[in-house]
Amino acid sequence: MSFEYTTEVEVRYTDIDTYGHVNNATYATYFEEARIDYLHDVVDCGEALLSGSESGTGMVIANLEVDYIQPVQISDSVAVAVRVPRLGGKSFPFEYEVRTDDGVAATGETTVVTYDRDTESSRPIPEDWRAAITQFEGL
Repeated sequence: MSFEYTTEVEVRYTDIDTYGHVNNATYATYFEEARIDYLHDVVDCGEALLSGSESGTGMVIANLEVDYIQPVQISDSVAVAVRVPRLGGKSFPFEYEVRTDDGVAATGETTVVTYDRDTESSRPIPEDWRAAITQFEGL
């Protein structure tokens, strides 16, 4: 399964650690930026999730994994590829590749759980989200 969605991420001075490369914790932020862009562009709900106005539906991260392959420097151009390989009933994974001109710098995965903001409990993935992701990813 290939990555059909990619977004550019700017490496900021504050991303760099004392070793002169992007700090390991920053990759979670890069994943988040790519995930929100994906949701905005594919599902049309990224901004609503951030503002809390998405008809009572939210999502939380249940799991986060990062595998580091090579360092990213401040001068690197960075793109993050993101995809959803499958959908569950109330959760689904996002897979990521952090890419520079030198190749893949890191890979990762987050598992998100959809939840009802009013009851603060998990809920089924909204049907419009499911339809949009299924169509985009060819699931």
